[in-house]
Amino acid sequence: MESESERELSAMAQELWDNDVNRLKPGTDYRISLQGKAGDSMCANDDNDGAGSPLFTFVDENTFKKETFLAFISLLDNYVSDTGEPEIVTPEEVVENHKFLDSIIQTPTMKIAHKYLVEKNLSPKDDTKFKEQLYRIWFELYARRGSSRPDSSGFEHVFVGETRGGRTVIGFHNWIQLYLQEKLGHIDYKGYSVSANSPQPDENKHILALQFSWKDGIKPKGSIFIGVSPEFEFALYTLCFLTSPNERVKVQFSSYDVEIVCHHYNQKHIGTTYPVLLRYRKPT
Repeated sequence: MESESERELSAMAQELWDNDVNRLKPGTDYRISLQGKAGDSMCANDDNDGAGSPLFTFVDENTFKKETFLAFISLLDNYVSDTGEPEIVTPEEVVENHKFLDSIIQTPTMKIAHKYLVEKNLSPKDDTKFKEQLYRIWFELYARRGSSRPDSSGFEHVFVGETRGGRTVIGFHNWIQLYLQEKLGHIDYKGYSVSANSPQPDENKHILALQFSWKDGIKPKGSIFIGVSPEFEFALYTLCFLTSPNERVKVQFSSYDVEIVCHHYNQKHIGTTYPVLLRYRKPT
């Protein structure tokens, strides 16, 4: 049974989806090749590979010239992937973080999210103060498990990806980073993941569970939105973080029934967040 808060959040997710003007169209703006089902690998270099070719066969890179995409991509090289290695944030990187936030708060999706959060007394109305709140949630550094010094942030974990002990990939829930890293030869896509309850994936769905190796580590199972804009993910995840004390929130929008997993870190920062596709309803 859907709770009132989930109903409300579903309505917001639908509004964000309807206003995601920068979303790419599958089959037109990008194409993926699912190939086979991934094995139960915990090793980056074994032969248990369900895909001999890359996941992305085509992406219209003109999209990456749009302001929010450009600002987002400029952040992806600002991090040391290994947890335990303290992050040094340079003044230039702080400027890039602010530039990204400046670009997304002007978008329809973030304006919708901001208005809703103000109505719920969860965010300040003033744009500058709202940006400070977003900075704290996403970009402030904290120490991940096993580290004594600040080595991680919500943004790094969710959108860039990290490695633990060099063998395991943690976080890394963003399709743009996946595409760019695959293009550089740093990603080996190993196939899609399905569980007993999850819908069969196809090339036209905007959510995919998958397995891949990155650098020398393996992501045994990850789940990502594909083709959505950075501002859509940022808006949806921020909404879930600020409105729900639960670590799993069910939302319905478009043809998707989705669980948004959102772990808080010290109630101040995002630990991790990603979508899990529960059901896909074919559009009528």
